[in-house]
Amino acid sequence: MPQIAPHIDIGTVTSLPSMFYAQAKRLGTRPFLWAKVDGVYRPHTWAAVADQVTAVAHGLKVAGVKPGDRVMLVAENRPEWLIADVAVMSIGAIAVPAYTTNTAVNHLHIINDSGCKVVIISTPQLARHVIQAAAEADQKVVLYVMDEPEKTMRTDVEVHTWSDLLAAGANQPSPPPDVLELKRDSVCCLIYTSGTGGLPRGVMQTHGNILANCAGAMDVLKTLGIDDEVFLSFLPLSHAYEHSAGQFFPISIGAQIYYAERVETLSTNLTEARPTIMTAVPRLYESMRARILQGLKTQSGFKRNMFQLAVELGTKRIENPGSLSVWDRARDTVCEALVRSKVSKRFGGRLKAMVSGGAPLNYDIGMFFLALGVRLLQGYGQTEAGPVISANLVNKIKLRTVGPPLKGVDVRIADDGEILVRGELVMKGYWNDPDATLATIDSEGWLHTGDIGTLDADNFIEITDRKKDIIVNSGGDNVSPQRIQGILCVDEAIGQAMVYGDKKPYITALIVPEADFMTAWAKEHGRAADMAALAHDSAFKSVIGKAVEHANKQLNTIEKVRKFTLASQPFTVENGQMTPTLKVRRHAILREYRQALDALYH
Repeated sequence: MPQIAPHIDIGTVTSLPSMFYAQAKRLGTRPFLWAKVDGVYRPHTWAAVADQVTAVAHGLKVAGVKPGDRVMLVAENRPEWLIADVAVMSIGAIAVPAYTTNTAVNHLHIINDSGCKVVIISTPQLARHVIQAAAEADQKVVLYVMDEPEKTMRTDVEVHTWSDLLAAGANQPSPPPDVLELKRDSVCCLIYTSGTGGLPRGVMQTHGNILANCAGAMDVLKTLGIDDEVFLSFLPLSHAYEHSAGQFFPISIGAQIYYAERVETLSTNLTEARPTIMTAVPRLYESMRARILQGLKTQSGFKRNMFQLAVELGTKRIENPGSLSVWDRARDTVCEALVRSKVSKRFGGRLKAMVSGGAPLNYDIGMFFLALGVRLLQGYGQTEAGPVISANLVNKIKLRTVGPPLKGVDVRIADDGEILVRGELVMKGYWNDPDATLATIDSEGWLHTGDIGTLDADNFIEITDRKKDIIVNSGGDNVSPQRIQGILCVDEAIGQAMVYGDKKPYITALIVPEADFMTAWAKEHGRAADMAALAHDSAFKSVIGKAVEHANKQLNTIEKVRKFTLASQPFTVENGQMTPTLKVRRHAILREYRQALDALYH
């Protein structure tokens, strides 16, 4: 193997594409992106990927895309996602990632708000919602589909193939000359996140925002000895966390990226890819723990006892260093061989660290994995900050905290307890929303995160509450409760609603039936029009369930209400569950109903 030049200096890099092309030149024929072909992982080399990025970039220029233009990306994680993303940025255009789970309404809002004129999509199936949105857009929108479009796809929207894009840009200079014009403070992408009004708003991330995150992440992980690292990408690349930490950070250290087929095949893909570093959200750990514990039920009593002992001794060793007796240490050594080594194999056998972010990690879940020998580093951030703000250190993990700020990041606590952040990682602002930008970034450059927290003696951040009323589920997705509540309450059967799901795997709701509807139904079915009694009436709950199903048709996957419970009384100013301006007081309602809502997750 030829000698490879030293790692690049991120501090001197001027843009994400220039970083990519520097790495491609350095690593050449080495494997870079791995994807399944006929059931087997096959590699794309750095040089081959660079050639495709160049062709797509020039193809977009032929299509009329100019610097500053927005290009929307709708695809599952795959090599073409990265190729399209870097290609868009390489000509000074702005990438606009969108979730594959978006409805046509979601797509239409993003297309119109961003003003994008080109959309790159992976499959004909995903193209259907985009075509519906593009047909109603304020401007002409041209689509490029990665997989061969169905011959029967009829639409007035102009549709081309990925191969058309590659052919149009073939045999052109690499890298595109536009790369030399890019600056760190230039906007490279719009990541849409939920706003307080319910409509997604675009966060203007710059090259510098993401490069600062890459430098900070490298500083956190350098004690692991960054070498020929391997990542397994499975979180949506439309999410700021995976976009920065699961795509551009691997590029920054010259790592290989394997693309998981889907979440359902993750356990198999882990053993195939054998990653050394992974980024994940708490929901992954929750489901992995559940599967491990479920699997234990079929094992012998000896194996179950040894597993439990490994967790107990590991927890004791971590929570109280030096507390293990000689007998404990002997048993712990046995657990290392019989239990922890097998857990390690489930993660591929060479995992150095898993970084958890996107939502707070439950302490017991985190300790479960740490006790089993899986190094778990909880971090913290938000789309408006690159998105990573802080992370626990490899040699100093405080599980109840989200670690100290990354290198180059300033954090302070405001007088009201809000966490404020400053540094190159802070977004340029919200697209088309200067008022929201001014309300979020103050005159001194401090980003107001909307989270309440403290800094301990070691400068580790502990988050204690959320100032803004946005739900972050355990998958790290931002969900606007106001939007969902508004759609629920349109139905004639629903009078009021409060949705729930912060740190949870899905959305649930507490519903107050509409008074007149409830009275009429009760009369027709010979029941008393008593809300407290009807809350436990299965026939009445079934009727409300149909109303929820109707509302769900207007919501995307992460917004759908999976389960609900009925309130025993309306939310009123008199009972303290509404403000004088008739806004729902979540904390007051949760005091009465939290137990019932939590029961919906069992």
